[in-house]
Formats: sequence, structure tokens, C-alpha cells
Amino acid sequence: MKTKWLIWVMYAGLILYAIVTFIPFLWALSASFKPLAEISGSGSNFIPKNFTFENYQQIFSREPLFGRWLLNSAIVAVIVTAFNLLFNSMAGYSLARIRFPGNRLFFFLILAVLVVPAQITLLPKFLILKSLGWLNSYQGLIIPTAVNATFIFMMRQFFINFPKELEEAAELDGLNRFETFFQIVLPLAKPALAAQTIFIFMGSWNEFLLPLVVMSNPEMFTLPIGLNAFKGQYITYWNYIMAASMVFTLPALAIYAFFNRYFIQGVTFTGGKS
Repeated sequence: MKTKWLIWVMYAGLILYAIVTFIPFLWALSASFKPLAEISGSGSNFIPKNFTFENYQQIFSREPLFGRWLLNSAIVAVIVTAFNLLFNSMAGYSLARIRFPGNRLFFFLILAVLVVPAQITLLPKFLILKSLGWLNSYQGLIIPTAVNATFIFMMRQFFINFPKELEEAAELDGLNRFETFFQIVLPLAKPALAAQTIFIFMGSWNEFLLPLVVMSNPEMFTLPIGLNAFKGQYITYWNYIMAASMVFTLPALAIYAFFNRYFIQGVTFTGGKS
């Protein structure tokens, strides 16, 4: 009986926490359908008194580059996610399965990278990108984030627990190391890849600091930087910002909803076929 009460208390606490964290999103969604005067005057109400779709129309007409910013964010996030899935998985598999000189050294270097704050590397990144002529370019955002030490470590842990019998069977069938990895190992790593996809895509999609430093040409802005365009000198157009934020949120929600069934399996890193 005591255990049952503890479970009910835990669920009640989680539900309360979910409600508290969901309220700001509901307010933003509601505000995206309100005129500016209503937000400024009585913005606490959740149901719009003057419901309108004009905000969504205006973000594209008032700021002609909004569509370009959306495209920039999509291009960068998709390519960064694809590169990370490939490179992080290959690096993690190499560290888990292949014995080569410096294997442990590389592993400890990756662990060391995990404790370095990203802000410390921002200036060196800027100087390197400037010397390469990659400022205001897609590669300036994609190449520095094409691998991630956190997910190299996670994929290594996944592949350590991956059944060796499957690889040995593939070797007996005449597959080499690359064929085994791409035809046998990677398809069975879908849970881990799905979890990685969610984290990498959301991180790239929401990235603010790196685009702020690398991009100075408005046409190359991503959406997090472009949202500042709706701030005037004397007034902030919260109705447009909320509408743009909802458009900005939809792709991340879609990615999470699509890969959600793999999410729990991926973060547990069991290494077996689900």
C-alpha cells in the first residue's frame, strides 16, 4: 500500500511539473493569434478575444527574408544531423571494436573534450573560419558541428554492448569491416541513432551563439537570429515573434514525434535488436 501511494505521489508531481512547463507554450501559442494591442493590454488571457491569422501572414510579408531564414535553418540542421549520425557512429564503433595504436588515448581525449565549455572554443572557431573564408557560409555552421564528442562516447558505449556474434557471423559470410558496419551493425543501431537524431537536430535547430558570431549577412541568418528582426527600436512586435516562434517550433516537434518510439530504447543503449 505504501508503494502504491508513493507511485501516486510521483505521478501527481510529474503531472504538476508538466502543467507548469506547458503553460508558457500555451501562452505563446495563444499570443500568436492575438493582435499586438491585446498582448500588450491583457496578455495574460489564454483565449484570444480578437482571434486572427494575420500574424502568420505578416511574418512572411513584413520580413521577406523569413522564408530564407527558415530554409537556412533546415539546411544546416539536416546536414549537421546527417554528418553526426555517420561520423559519431563510425568513431564510436572504431573505439569500441577496433584495437589500434592510440585507441585509449583518443578515448580519453574525447572525454576531456566533454568537460570543455563550448563558449571557450567560440573565438578559436571564429578565427579559423575567418582564415578559411567560411564566414557567412553554410560550411561555417556545418563543419564545426559535424561531430559531437558526447555522442561519440554514447555510440561507443552502445557498440561495446552490441552482440559480437552478429559481426562474427557476417565475417564468416565474407563481409569486410566496412560492409559489416553498414549492412549489419548500423541497421540494428536504430534506437541509438534515433535518440541521437533528436538531440542533434534540436541542438542544431535551436543553435544561437555560433550563427550569431559567424553570420553577419542577413540572408544567411538562421531563424533564432532572424527572430530579432521583429524587435523595433521603440517597440517589440510580440505578436509576430510568437507566430514566428510557433513556425520555428513545428519541425522540432515533428522530429521528436516521429522518433519518439525509439527514444527510450536509444538512451538505454542495450545494443540488441528491439
